[in-house]
Amino acid sequence: MPGPSVGVLALQGGFASHARALRSLGAEPHEVRTPDDLASVDALVMPGGESTAMSLLLESSGLFDPLAKRLADGMAVFGTCAGMILLATDVVDGRADQRSFGAVDLTVRRNGYGRQVDSFETDVDVVGLDDGPFHAVFIRAPLVERAGAGVDVLATHDGHPVLARQGRVVVASFHPELSDDGRLHARFLEEV
Repeated sequence: MPGPSVGVLALQGGFASHARALRSLGAEPHEVRTPDDLASVDALVMPGGESTAMSLLLESSGLFDPLAKRLADGMAVFGTCAGMILLATDVVDGRADQRSFGAVDLTVRRNGYGRQVDSFETDVDVVGLDDGPFHAVFIRAPLVERAGAGVDVLATHDGHPVLARQGRVVVASFHPELSDDGRLHARFLEEV
């Protein structure tokens, strides 16, 4: 019997790296570009990329409203970097016309860790990953300025949440798909 169908939002950004990470764990991800694609998946990965461009593409593809409904209905989602921005309730330094889904009660600052030249890698301790820290890759990453009371912070860096969960929505400031460590993708698949 086949397992749940996992989609990867494939409008822009690092969707191919997420698909590779999921395939390495035995999943067969489906690229999501249209409302019909979205309707065919049980869970979704929202990759890093450029959040303002992704917001516009979600609108022009007709995906924004169907995705908002799926999120409200409890679909499992893993959002990384720009995905975190799109899933947050409040975005600082976004464009005036940029929309987010408000699926996780966070205030995030776009590019809060700096520009491309300020990208860095570090190890973070993740709640529930008992077999060592996770090597996190931060590229023009969002900085979490506030986490609401209903948000479980799963990892921090310099006192700021970098991995968090609210309900079935998990978000990361960093790019786990750029690490050789599949534990966060595996954890997401286990919960789908």
